Amino acid sequence: MDTPCWRNTLTALNKAKIFIVVLIGLLSIVPTEVVHAQQATWIWYPGDYSIWLGNKVQNRRTERGTFFPPFWKMDSHYVLVEFSHKYKLSAPDTIDIKVEGKYNVKLDGKLLFGSPEKIVIPAGLHSLNIKVYNQASVPALFVQGKAIQSDDSWKVTYEDKEWIDSSGKASDTSSGTVYVHAASWNFNSPDNLPSKFKLPTQPMPVVSVIHKNNGILYDFGKETFGYVKFHGLKGKGTLNVYYGESADEALSVDHCETLDRFHVKNAIAKDFTAPDSKAFRYVYVEKGNSLSYDSVSMQYEYLPLEYKGSFRCNDDQINKIWDVAAYTLHLTTREFFLDGIKRDRWMWSGDAYQSYLMNYYLFFNSPAVRRTTFALRGKDPVTSHINTIMDYTFYWFMGIYDYYQYTGDKKLIVQLYPRMKSLMDFCLSRRDSAGMMQGLAGDWVFIDWADFKMSKAGEVSFEQLLFCRSLETMATCAKLMDDSGSEKLYTKLAADLKTKLFTVFWSDKQNAFVHNRVKGVVSTQVTPYTNIFAVLFNYLNPEKREAVKENVLLNPDALKITTPYMQFYNLSALCSLGEQKYVLNQIRDYWGGMLKLGATSFWEKYNPKEKYPQLLSMYGRPFGKSLCHAWGASPIYLLGRYFLGVKPVKPGYQSYTVEPSLGGLQWMEGDVPTPNGKIHVYCSTKEIKVKSDTGTGTLRFRSLSTPVCKTATIKKIAGNQYELAINKDQEVVVKYKSVK
Repeated sequence: MDTPCWRNTLTALNKAKIFIVVLIGLLSIVPTEVVHAQQATWIWYPGDYSIWLGNKVQNRRTERGTFFPPFWKMDSHYVLVEFSHKYKLSAPDTIDIKVEGKYNVKLDGKLLFGSPEKIVIPAGLHSLNIKVYNQASVPALFVQGKAIQSDDSWKVTYEDKEWIDSSGKASDTSSGTVYVHAASWNFNSPDNLPSKFKLPTQPMPVVSVIHKNNGILYDFGKETFGYVKFHGLKGKGTLNVYYGESADEALSVDHCETLDRFHVKNAIAKDFTAPDSKAFRYVYVEKGNSLSYDSVSMQYEYLPLEYKGSFRCNDDQINKIWDVAAYTLHLTTREFFLDGIKRDRWMWSGDAYQSYLMNYYLFFNSPAVRRTTFALRGKDPVTSHINTIMDYTFYWFMGIYDYYQYTGDKKLIVQLYPRMKSLMDFCLSRRDSAGMMQGLAGDWVFIDWADFKMSKAGEVSFEQLLFCRSLETMATCAKLMDDSGSEKLYTKLAADLKTKLFTVFWSDKQNAFVHNRVKGVVSTQVTPYTNIFAVLFNYLNPEKREAVKENVLLNPDALKITTPYMQFYNLSALCSLGEQKYVLNQIRDYWGGMLKLGATSFWEKYNPKEKYPQLLSMYGRPFGKSLCHAWGASPIYLLGRYFLGVKPVKPGYQSYTVEPSLGGLQWMEGDVPTPNGKIHVYCSTKEIKVKSDTGTGTLRFRSLSTPVCKTATIKKIAGNQYELAINKDQEVVVKYKSVK
């Protein structure tokens, strides 16, 4: 199958020696990577393709062979969309029109007969309007001529008001119609239909075959995803296939999470591939006596991605952890950022938020971020929190701000801003009399899968903290949109809420934030969550930062986190406090602990105190735990962001900082991807080297001796702290003595 939509666009176009401008938006939502007047592409209404495709993806989940759909509201695409463009042609142009749906064509305000597939447009100024109806899939349009091409410069609308003027009377104007720029996703051939999209596959063999019980256990050697294939299948009977991320799960015919039963009637031997993809490492097969087959393999299903980020160091265990984390993220990065590939195979906003950040240090796959963001949000009206979870709504806002910081893509915010405002209006409408958020009927206050008891009732300090950050995000986006009134409103709301956060929840006695307030009574329980995020958001003064560090984050008697989900934030906070050495040991113990147990991808939850069979159980099911979960890939972000120390300062890495920290390593090196190339960092105890393809950077480091650099001027900041400028395409080499 030809799948140009999965190619690295920049690479492909460079090979064709075409200069491109990377444009706005979500792969299937906002105009993406289109060459104006160079290449036609399928276009549609922004957001619709991601929502449509997201519905297909999330409704593929099965549990014990039964369809298992999401439990939140699912929106749909607009079924009738008008596409329009105005052209000034110096010569006549013949255009070919291809559409997914039923359509009409209007040239200069006049309908053409039927649904023409080819028309000639004379020289001069012309308007072209094409209206497309499609209930089954997204109304999509492909137009190709010498001068006229379908691309993101076209305008689209779902509400055609051309016959109504502002007074409500009949008119031939388009008063009241809301037009936006079209969206695309590199479906650049008229025959490459968006509705027919599938991920590519490649064959993969088994690595071991064991006859067990009443069947055969096949091991593919590592966690994987795809379609089981039987070669030379013959006979009549039932073929029972049991999947497992562990051998125990595959062999448990009564309790494995996923299974297939195929009724076979093959008079002659033929190959058979399962119709649905599954996640597994092991496959256990039992068959009727009249059935036979030669062998089993699989078709591995994947999203082709370039590993743009890298990390290596002197510690082989850390290198292995990085590799497995990268593989974990790759498995869960598909049409969208999914949580786990066995269960749930859904888009969860909390999981996705972490995937975005890890992605910026590995793939820098901006299109996947865009389409996931739009699919999670859906359409108006807003009737519930994203995924029904209050904190997941807030992560959605925060993800948009991070996207802008890493990519510099302001135009995504232009497309999303109306939906951001309506979602924030929903949140503001649900505040209590104190201006805080509480879980109301239908709300899920998640926070974390904790092994300790904590109340989710009342005003939870963690939720107020994320709410405050979301309001700050809205203020930033309002400023970018020149919406000064909203900027002032959101800024004031955020400042007021932050004041309340400290007034109500900060305990001078415990030197930390307490957990919640219920009916005016403030809890005395200190949980790690609010305190972790207060550090990450830089909400604390130096005294409070130190107090949180000692009383919560490094306190051996404090409540412990046992999920990779919250370890992501916990270890990030500790790194921001300069505890890289402690964090490196935690990575070795926590993720290394999973590797010692045979993990080939990282898990949804890991408690070192648990033993088999409890180690595989979750949700009251013996194999309910996901052994390949996106949030398990945290080391990618931790090592890129806090050890190599690279982060954007201005959107899109126009400026950035590099603050390498060895954390006890002897040396490390790696690449951090940006929108315009990579930043390469090497650091040992005696030398630092940085070379960047983009922007203007600042290298900050500490040295016990006077550092030396022949190509840049080193500036002493204070004590043993130094910095120097990094210019594009120039390598800086610093000789220094590291501070242990």
